[in-house]
Amino acid sequence: MTADLKAYAVQFRELHHAEEMLVLPNVWDAASAKIMAEAGFPAVATSSAAIAAMLGYPDGEGAPWPEMFAAAGRIARVVAVPVTVDAEAGYGLPPRELVDRLLEIGVVGCNLEDTDHRAGGLVDAGAQAERLAAVRAAADDAGVPIVVNARVDTFLPGAGVAKEERVAEAVRRGRRYLAAGADCVYPIGVGDERDIAAMVAEVPGPINANTTPDVLDLAKLRALGVARVSYGPRFHRQALANLKVAVRQELRA
Repeated sequence: MTADLKAYAVQFRELHHAEEMLVLPNVWDAASAKIMAEAGFPAVATSSAAIAAMLGYPDGEGAPWPEMFAAAGRIARVVAVPVTVDAEAGYGLPPRELVDRLLEIGVVGCNLEDTDHRAGGLVDAGAQAERLAAVRAAADDAGVPIVVNARVDTFLPGAGVAKEERVAEAVRRGRRYLAAGADCVYPIGVGDERDIAAMVAEVPGPINANTTPDVLDLAKLRALGVARVSYGPRFHRQALANLKVAVRQELRA
């Protein structure tokens, strides 16, 4: 099992440095994961917001982590590609326990965000870097090089960072997180291509971005040098919207 996970982890890390941009439409259950794998995507990523909604909880660590991890484990069991989990801020789990739990459910990557869901705002960058370093050390000790996607939340409204300081603070944090052992930096909430370009130019590692309607499509992100693209809960919300329309049409028939 460890050997298989190690191979998946190595494969997943290499995808962040491939010539082709890594595109990860996020999933929320086994059925949606199978659809993405069958469509040919080389890896599967979960959305914490979508899984929490599916389980009946709010996003932002509102769902109990055992339920979130159980859902992710069911996803990992049905696909033959690397799976990475949106682990939010880590649910307060000690780094070694977090790594052990991830490996138990068969996943080889995780998002870890620097939002403080209890106190509000952002976690101190130094403290977050230390936590990321501890996660990296625990993964190394376990023999599986888990791919850590360090989410930088400076662009989110609740972060408490002035608009004119968001890029500089994101760059500062991104550099610290990479130096601590993260594999990729994810400045969530960026909607301006100039901000994305600055992150790509000034952070010495792969950048994860999101597409935005009519502004940042895949072609634009590829041209900007983005290494990884994810979608968060977009497809889950679209699926529910389509269900609502279908039900209304059926009941009116």
